[in-house]
Amino acid sequence: MFLVDTSVWINLFSKKPAFQLEAEQLFQLAVSPPIIQELIQGLQTKSSIEQLKSSILALPCTPSVVNLDDYINAAEIYRAGRRRGLTIRSSVDCLIAALAIQQGLTVWHLDRDFTAIATYTNLQVTQDPWT
Repeated sequence: MFLVDTSVWINLFSKKPAFQLEAEQLFQLAVSPPIIQELIQGLQTKSSIEQLKSSILALPCTPSVVNLDDYINAAEIYRAGRRRGLTIRSSVDCLIAALAIQQGLTVWHLDRDFTAIATYTNLQVTQDPWT
């Protein structure tokens, strides 16, 4: 199963996505609370928010609850990067990475922060899960 980052969803929802999903591939996708937050906060109309919620919430949400330990693990991911001279641009990406590591999920992304995080953690990443 792949934890699909916001960067991929934005691409998929664009007028000219870089890739298309087949119906059977949808069963291999998951989201997490911070990804849902990022997607909703980027929308401008109530109807687009409702449309997104009805479709995205049909996917597995893992974990369904984010707890204090997850935030502490995210902070440690950020701090470990800084010790290596890497600045992760988004603390939300650190949280998504922490959740993916905890759940044993590969993050499907188009975001350089995840590539960097994977160099010094157990995070598994892909930019194209079907190649």
